[in-house]
Amino acid sequence: MIELKPLEASDKEQFIKDNQEAFNYGALEEFGMRDNHFEEDEQIISRETIENSIAEGEAYRIVVDGKNAGGLVLRVEGTKGDLDLLFVSPKAHSKGIGYAAWCEVEKLYPEVTLWETVTPYFEKRNIHFYVNRCGFHIVEFYNSHHPDPNDPDSSATLDEQDGQFPEGMFRFEKRIIK
Repeated sequence: MIELKPLEASDKEQFIKDNQEAFNYGALEEFGMRDNHFEEDEQIISRETIENSIAEGEAYRIVVDGKNAGGLVLRVEGTKGDLDLLFVSPKAHSKGIGYAAWCEVEKLYPEVTLWETVTPYFEKRNIHFYVNRCGFHIVEFYNSHHPDPNDPDSSATLDEQDGQFPEGMFRFEKRIIK
């Protein structure tokens, strides 16, 4: 049984740690500790990034059989939704938890007809999940030649580009026809 429970203030610190652990897992599998993809203190996603996401959106715990198994943060305005963060504990991967959680999101927000999210170019597991499991489509590839117009840090020129993922981020959309 999977539930989405609104994040409680008392769980915020653990939510951040769990999120960082899950995001680090994919980066460590791909790169090890040999590169500069980590934002701070060997974290692929900084505390500040997660805190800002929580502050600007609605955060939920993914709970399976009464135990925390991950989390997500959404921003919804009318018929448009943004999936800022979605993570499942590495110990719970490949059990259908992420997909079940996504199905719950769509039930919670039936008014949303356009969902968007992004993921780094190297996160093959995420790309598979969004495209092949959840029905998203890749609609854009942000990189040094095509920066994200909504991210002021990505507007550096090719020679100046030293952001976290200068190699690129995929942007996904899922349109729901009612």
